Amino acid sequence: MSKTIMVVDDSGSFRTVVKLALQKAGYAVIEAVDGQDASEKIGSVKPNLIVCDVNMPRMDGLAFARKVKESPVHKFTPIIMLTTESQDSKKAEGKAAGVRAWITKPFQPSQLVDAVARLCP
Repeated sequence: MSKTIMVVDDSGSFRTVVKLALQKAGYAVIEAVDGQDASEKIGSVKPNLIVCDVNMPRMDGLAFARKVKESPVHKFTPIIMLTTESQDSKKAEGKAAGVRAWITKPFQPSQLVDAVARLCP
């Protein structure tokens, strides 16, 4: 059975790039447009891993990560931040929120697929 990855990004074209790279690597993909949308969807699906942007409307990626880690069901779900943010302070905030990896945009799809494979064997 293939692993399910949730991709959370407010850019539709960006979600498509990530989705195609992950599907090509054999993963099933669920999309969400921001942290709020992802919070609503995560109740009915149990992703094996979450790829999330930081800067999004309604609920940003760090707030969403904290919310995911509060849930007993999703507490151990790995989260990869895929973002234009590269400041150490943001990365530290991500780590405190339970984020396992940080990839800065622009990125190589193979870099993301490798990180997903490492965190979601």
